[in-house]
Amino acid sequence: MGKAQTSSAPVEQDQVVSAVMAGDQAAFAALTERYRRELQVHCYRMLGSFQDAEDTVQETMLRAWRSRRQFQGRSSFRAWLYRIATNACLDAMAFNARRVLPYQVAPAADPRAPEQPPDPEIAWLQPYPDRLLDDVPATDTQPDALVVAKETIQLAFLAAIQLLPPRQRAVLILRDVLGWSARETASLLETSVASANSALQRARATLKRHLPPRRLEWAPPSAPTDEERGVLQRYIDAHEQADTAALAELLAEDARASMPPTPAWLQGREAIMTAIVQGLDPAFGQWRLVPAWANRQPAAACYLRRPGETEYQAFSLDVLRVEQGKVVEITDFTAELFPAFGLPRTL
Repeated sequence: MGKAQTSSAPVEQDQVVSAVMAGDQAAFAALTERYRRELQVHCYRMLGSFQDAEDTVQETMLRAWRSRRQFQGRSSFRAWLYRIATNACLDAMAFNARRVLPYQVAPAADPRAPEQPPDPEIAWLQPYPDRLLDDVPATDTQPDALVVAKETIQLAFLAAIQLLPPRQRAVLILRDVLGWSARETASLLETSVASANSALQRARATLKRHLPPRRLEWAPPSAPTDEERGVLQRYIDAHEQADTAALAELLAEDARASMPPTPAWLQGREAIMTAIVQGLDPAFGQWRLVPAWANRQPAAACYLRRPGETEYQAFSLDVLRVEQGKVVEITDFTAELFPAFGLPRTL
């Protein structure tokens, strides 16, 4: 029975594609929906923005429907959608080539200096909810573990590939993240194999210069480790108990903290703790933190109840990078994406 089902699957797929070609919207929705989440992750890697990725997937589906009769069957329908999605991303990057984190655009700040206002002119990198990464289904040709591999979705990797020119970024993602061949990549980008290989070599060289030096040590399997869970819980407890000593113990001596859309960032345990102490002052308010996971990294959704208020209001999402039991980086995002993480606005 299993063999019969396997052999009939391509026939069933061909029937659905034929229905799509004939203009069957229901068949199109059913066929494309299975690829929607992985296309969103692909667009997120390309664009560095959760919101832009959502918009670009919608644009991809519109383009696919309008050009459905151009699908010739020389590649899989999935590969055809990736072609459309990648080109939609390249078009989007004509207006905004890259998103960044504060340490990529400014020197480290003095924690005692007045707080800098947000910079609306800079396009900032955004986090991606793990609960949506968990929704990426495996396919016959693409295991889900490859699509959402931890080392290619973490913020440090996303920040580094944003430094690549758009087409180099596309080549690197297709080749080194999704495992496409040089010929498949060249075909998608309508270029030569030699040109695609050259772009890949240049992209790899750039990444080597900008990725953290111990990258292989902090890229374990995608599932959260016991160490990460333990560090996250200690981070939460220390905030809720206003325990500055416990927080200082968690931080690596050379830890880095950034707070987009504020361009200021802090380097080193001492500088970070100077800022944290101010935020833990009872006059500032009381904190409640909820465990969350973003980009296959531990994260804490932070809620603040200010003096005189009765509810805890969504404040920020702290995404942590953990190495050898220490927090080596904190990226403190605003609460605008809480709904995407399934998080309430108030507690």
